[in-house]
Parts: sequence; structure tokens; C-alpha cells
Amino acid sequence: MAKKKVEKVGSFDIPQMKNTIKVKPKQFKFSDKQRKFLEILLNPDNSIIFVSGPAGTSKTYMSLYAAIQMMMSDMEKDLLYVRSVIESAEKGLGYLPGDISEKFDPFLMPLYDKLEEIVAPQDVVWLKNQEKIAAIPINFLRGASWVNKIIVADEAQNFTFKELTTLITRVGRDSKLIICGDFMQSDINGKSGFRNIFELFNDEESKERGVQTFSFTHEDIVRSEILKFLIGKLENYQHKV
Repeated sequence: MAKKKVEKVGSFDIPQMKNTIKVKPKQFKFSDKQRKFLEILLNPDNSIIFVSGPAGTSKTYMSLYAAIQMMMSDMEKDLLYVRSVIESAEKGLGYLPGDISEKFDPFLMPLYDKLEEIVAPQDVVWLKNQEKIAAIPINFLRGASWVNKIIVADEAQNFTFKELTTLITRVGRDSKLIICGDFMQSDINGKSGFRNIFELFNDEESKERGVQTFSFTHEDIVRSEILKFLIGKLENYQHKV
């Protein structure tokens, strides 16, 4: 077994992947704010983390990056990816052909794209074959109970408050839930519960219990300068209307 390398981020050690799997060199340098977010993600005292921010702030990338690091330091952990399936989070998959895996697969491209930014494509295949990564639609959670898992819930602005309530109450022993959303974008016609549940847990009492909230703004966008400009203009417009 290869010796683990360690990268220092704040006060936490981040073990690199074991065996032949390696984390790719980062395509960008983490900002101070991103490193602070990474510390929150990797802090074992935190069980649930809500993160808000516009497109291009690397919410999903950072969450999956932390998830991979945590998995490879504890090979008993698995990664579960949760998201809405279509434009309405309350609408089912019945109209799509195939079984649940075939129905949901087209919606997993953001997961696989981000994972392949972090590790080699063959390593993503290995993780899938070892059943270390899986995915489930938000409206298939009832009755689930997660133990020793890292759950990344993406595009949470497309979850209703009821669905978010179901999501956070599935978390069990030795699990961590990361919920990523964008207040500016929602495809469910005013039914989004993300802002309300984010604000509900945005207090000191929640922090003391290991429930954290974290926000990025358009100033934190790393995807491109033009996107930073566009989001800034859109944010100013929304504040005026």
C-alpha cells in the first residue's frame, strides 16, 4: 500500500488517496474563502453543512473534493449524490423509460464531470465498481437511513422545504451531509425551500450542534471573469425588483 501524502489546509490534515488512486493537481488555487469552506467540510464535528452561492463558485467541486478526501481516509465510507430529477422536484420519474438507474443516469453528468476533475476517469469507474459512489433522486429518500456515508445534495434550490426536511432527517451515525444550492436559480416555480431552511439553521445554536451554513457571492466565482460580471449584474437587478 502506498504511503499517504498529506496536504495541510488550515488546522486539518487532508490524506491523499490510498493505493494507485491519486487526486489530480487542482486546476485553480484555492482562495482563502474556499479553504475556510474546506476546513468546515473536513471538520469531524460538523454533520450537516448548507452552502449557498451562484454558479461558478465551485460549491459542488469543493464538496466532492472534500468527500473524496474523507472517503480515502476512511475506506468504510461511501459517497451518495442526491439531486432533483427534472424541472419540478415534486414530479416523479414515471414518464421516463427504464428502471430507476436508467431513468436517473442522465441527471448524473454533473457528478461524473466533477469527479473526473478530481480523479482520473478510470478511478471514477473503480469507485463505481466498488460501489463506493451511488446516486438517488430527492423524491426517493423516504424510509432511508444513512450510516457512515458522505451525502452531497446538489441543486438544492430545486428541493421543496418538505423534501429538505426529509433529506436532513435521514442522516445517521458517522455521516456527513453537504447541501449545495443557489438562491438565484430555481426550476420549481416559487416552491423552493432552500433559502428558508438555510436561514432556519443560520444561527449559533445550530453551529454548536454541528450544523453549519456557508455563503459564496459573485466575488468568489472562479469559472470565468465574464460569469462573475454577469452574476453581479443579475444580483443587483434582483435586489432592486
